[in-house]
Amino acid sequence: MSDSKSLHIVRSAMFAALILVATFIIKIPTPGTGGYIHPGDAFVILSGVILGPLYGGAAAAVGSALADILGGYFIYAPITFLIKGICALGSGFIFGRFRDKIKKDHLRVILCGVFSTIIVAGGYLVFELFIYGKGAIASVPANLVQGLSGLVISSLLYPLLIPRVKNDY
Repeated sequence: MSDSKSLHIVRSAMFAALILVATFIIKIPTPGTGGYIHPGDAFVILSGVILGPLYGGAAAAVGSALADILGGYFIYAPITFLIKGICALGSGFIFGRFRDKIKKDHLRVILCGVFSTIIVAGGYLVFELFIYGKGAIASVPANLVQGLSGLVISSLLYPLLIPRVKNDY
């Protein structure tokens, strides 16, 4: 295994751990839904932006699913793995793809946050419709707040992190 590949794997593991901690430790319960709001989604977005689509997607999927498992939300772990993986994968793709069209990095991070918010709210709605039926619609506002908080936090953290970390792609 090359040093470069080892570095990618180590960074991915570190982001997975960071996502797990930010999701599992810092929780704001959402009334009526049984869920919670957390800063983990900011690191999901940043994992895609900093690590790239594949390594970022893997880190986000693993870290977020582990937070669900450790938090007792077992039923959500598989869909969280998929949704958060897609969020980071898409964020990494969007950030890289629009590099020439949108010159300012922070605007691309915001675009990634918008994408992530749509995927989180829509993904959990579709999943919860199968479990709760029409009652799942009640969780949409909390999921939108969750996604938007990730957008805001990632937009604030990116300029602080990026001088210290080189994007992987």
